[in-house]
Amino acid sequence: MTTIAPVAPHGTWTSTITAERVAAGATPMSGLQVGGADGNDIFWLAGRAAESGRNALLRHHGAETQELTPAPFNVRTRVHEYGGGAYLVAGSTVYFSHFVDNRLYRLAIEEDNAAPVALSQGGKHRFADFVLDAAHERLIGVRELHGDDEHAQPVNTLCAVGFDGVETVLVEGADFYSSPRLSPDGRTLAWLSWDHPRMPWQGTTLWRADVQQDGTLSAPVEVAGGAEESICQPEWSPDGLLHFVSDRSGWWNLYRQRASGEKIEALCPMEAEFGGPHWTFGNAMYGFRSAGEIICTYIDKGVSRLARLLPASGKLEPIANPYQEIRELRVAPGYVAMLAGSPTIALELARIDFTEEGVEILAQSIDDLPDEANLSVPINLEFPSNGRTAYAFFYPPRNADVAAPDGEKPPVIVISHGGPTGMAVNTLKLATQFWTSRGFGVLDVNYGGSTGFGRAYRDLLRGQWGIVDVQDCVAGARALVERGLADNDRLIIRGGSAGGLTTLCALTFHDVFKVGASYYGVSDLKGLDQDSHKFESHYNAYLVAPQPQAEVLYQARSPINHTDKLKRPMIFFQGLDDKVVPPQQSEMMVDALRARGVPVAYVPLEGEGHGFRKGENIVRTLAAELYFYQRMFGLHDAAAPAPVHIDNLPD
Repeated sequence: MTTIAPVAPHGTWTSTITAERVAAGATPMSGLQVGGADGNDIFWLAGRAAESGRNALLRHHGAETQELTPAPFNVRTRVHEYGGGAYLVAGSTVYFSHFVDNRLYRLAIEEDNAAPVALSQGGKHRFADFVLDAAHERLIGVRELHGDDEHAQPVNTLCAVGFDGVETVLVEGADFYSSPRLSPDGRTLAWLSWDHPRMPWQGTTLWRADVQQDGTLSAPVEVAGGAEESICQPEWSPDGLLHFVSDRSGWWNLYRQRASGEKIEALCPMEAEFGGPHWTFGNAMYGFRSAGEIICTYIDKGVSRLARLLPASGKLEPIANPYQEIRELRVAPGYVAMLAGSPTIALELARIDFTEEGVEILAQSIDDLPDEANLSVPINLEFPSNGRTAYAFFYPPRNADVAAPDGEKPPVIVISHGGPTGMAVNTLKLATQFWTSRGFGVLDVNYGGSTGFGRAYRDLLRGQWGIVDVQDCVAGARALVERGLADNDRLIIRGGSAGGLTTLCALTFHDVFKVGASYYGVSDLKGLDQDSHKFESHYNAYLVAPQPQAEVLYQARSPINHTDKLKRPMIFFQGLDDKVVPPQQSEMMVDALRARGVPVAYVPLEGEGHGFRKGENIVRTLAAELYFYQRMFGLHDAAAPAPVHIDNLPD
């Protein structure tokens, strides 16, 4: 007997993918490493939403998984504010940064009931991206030293931290450093540096220097890079050749230098990305199985591929796997470990053995996945925008238990990702399925400026932030309407951080979207310059213009200066501890809308920064956002309690 699904308007469907399930079901995973006493252990960080977002260090050892850093230890760093590279595995010892006190700790992982032992002084000293210099009994990493003046920029250096706690600056003078990497024999150190006003995906310099017997460095030698060449992920092969990723061809490709001063070789030139923007430390997209074999992942039009590269011949051989996003990759002699996902696979930790077929799943970000019948699988969408092609993933509404009225087009939420030099990926996310299972379509846009499509596409945003990104989001929404996939009268735009500026500009300067949601979004470009942290304090010189030319453009593009043009309802979410986009950015916008009588809701969150980590706040924000959309489109249940207060609510 055939069961006929009940009919309900798009946007009102009942779903088993609740806000609580979204908050509880997705465990953030990052910081993948391999090693341990025998080299066969796999390590990673798992975010604990129920513990205020604490990062716990886990180890897969044999057939078991164990937590190495119980509460209250939080393996996290805030160097560059975005962090990453918060721990290092070196044999049977782990070194890590504890977020609460900024101290480095040492933990003997093979000793029963071993407790972490403090190594550094912490306080205003932040550390990231460590490497072990065993010969000199020390760690070498990036140190960010904050002074007593909270308005002064911190000082970044490459610094050694001895096992006795003594800190010794090895390299200084540049505004930023990353990726210190010691050669296998410990005699040469490679690293990256860059200076204001550049961001690392604009231009970095790769250096190498010999490590002297006393631990100091010889005069650094410039290997590659510059103001218009972005270098990332320097690594040493087992036979001591320096490898790195460069976008000198217009694409982040792999290169190597055989010895200091020798010619640089391209290993596999192609129109694909073997690297990514340095938002966080410790990222890895390639590694060495042997001196003559590299296992790598690369991005082709927004989708990840896994391959084996033979440097001697330049041959690239695909490795079968079920994933379309490979976020991190680490290579051991007999296997590769990955944090990866696909449209039907939430982010998971996987191991592929080189001698066997198939994939071994070691950990999953979501243990309780929805039935596939209720999962929306995205369509790779290409559409015209301002005379060129833009890209997006479109998720149509899907819920096997509900049917839409005949002929009704769905409301569609257009997502403008953060960064803005970020990238939308198609890995299964409950936060997206939360919407599609309720009858909303979702368009996740890789607007001009996004990573994964080459340098020329990334540079489309040079001087055009608030223009190109907005054009592409508008064009994507219109493309869906033209193809009969969206209701023209129920188009929504939402975004966080830089995507919040895109959202606000789209609603202020265009008349396509009817409702918007801003998560810690930028509304005042000049204020962003004044309030932002060191890492991004000159970002607008690239995205808008250098001073003093920027002043006129700031006035023209900042939504806070044009609230008279903003007539669409909006909801704002803001962490009150946000140091990247301070709360006053959202609060100024909310106050302006209230004064003008535009429906607006504001959800400030105590104890949250740039991005929300606490489970209860994830629930609160999703419930409030859903209610807001339903209320604005007349879809709400009048008997249901309101999870958010809306000012200037029309009758």
